[in-house]
Amino acid sequence: MQAQAIIPSAGLGKRMGGVKKPFILLRDKPILAWTLDVFQKCESIDNILIVTAEGDETRIINEIVNPYHFDKVCDIVIGGETRQESVFNALCKVRSDADIVVIHDAVRPFVTEDMILKSIEQADQFGSAIVAVPVKDTIKESNNDGFVSKTLDRQLLWSIQTPQSFKYKLIMQAHRYARENQIQATDDASLIEQIGHKVKIIMGSYDNIKITTVDDIVIAEAILKLKGMI
Repeated sequence: MQAQAIIPSAGLGKRMGGVKKPFILLRDKPILAWTLDVFQKCESIDNILIVTAEGDETRIINEIVNPYHFDKVCDIVIGGETRQESVFNALCKVRSDADIVVIHDAVRPFVTEDMILKSIEQADQFGSAIVAVPVKDTIKESNNDGFVSKTLDRQLLWSIQTPQSFKYKLIMQAHRYARENQIQATDDASLIEQIGHKVKIIMGSYDNIKITTVDDIVIAEAILKLKGMI
């Protein structure tokens, strides 16, 4: 079974003051390098496609791929205006013999090999699988006037993470359907739902954070220390 990883890293980092998050140093290593290291070591991943902003291709190679010897990186793909477009650009570059595609945020450096393996296994069985954790807080839905309309059942709610893994033909079908019908979504699993396919949930980890703001850097460094990674 051939599994290829897509790592979208073309975002502008608006909530980080315009700094491009994949290149931010977490201790002494770029965030993207921490992330790629896990995929490099995972035996079930055959190769990796990195999606980056136009003009950053050389920087990705010179600052991350070459210095850290990520020889599974087979291509650097130029992203689109949205994350969804960026992923589609990468899907068009995936090898035709790929069975499973694993899509993972560049700035989730605490993904584990176990998460990747389980997502691949479940995607092979069910077609699509996503990593998530149960929400901890009470979640309420509001109306347009800012008043609570209802309280949702917390036991049924999940906070969605990545990796998200899919059979290649299925995720391509979902993305093409979205393009044809002008559907925009915040994650790839939502596109799978749009074509009526069920998505399997896998237990993730509360450590598997997405580094989005300056505060997240502080949290990430604390996680590194707790895990004995520094």
